[in-house]
Amino acid sequence: MENTSSPEATRYSDAELEEFRLLVNEKLTKARNELEFMQSQLSEMSENTNNKNSGDLFDDSSLHTEIEMMSRMISRQQHFIQNLEAALFRIRIKTYGICSVTGKLISKERLQLVPHATKSVLGKEEEKKLMAQEPFKGAYSGVNPIKESDGGDD
Repeated sequence: MENTSSPEATRYSDAELEEFRLLVNEKLTKARNELEFMQSQLSEMSENTNNKNSGDLFDDSSLHTEIEMMSRMISRQQHFIQNLEAALFRIRIKTYGICSVTGKLISKERLQLVPHATKSVLGKEEEKKLMAQEPFKGAYSGVNPIKESDGGDD
């Protein structure tokens, strides 16, 4: 990918966005194919449980465990596909590659590895620091229930 954006750029160029669009579409096609395969596997497993009444609890338990695991994998794949579709939307509205924390461009290297990324490495670190400092901020709409109920003695 040619680097036409300067470090101070506020967005990627249309040519760069087109390159990212192709990358995301390629990943999306592959992800959808994998999802379809996993769904067929799950369907096959489910049919096996319906057709099999062996009474062997170990086999039944093992099959149910595999079905649960496949269901979780399908759920994760669906979430991945949603993230890729959201990336395509951001490309369309030309906000793709802008960190949601810092507002600066996410590096091309990161976007090539994780094309659905919404945060730069720095943005993720900043977010992690904020969460460590104020893990419950927003949970009580800014009200600290301990201070409110202790009679005001600090």
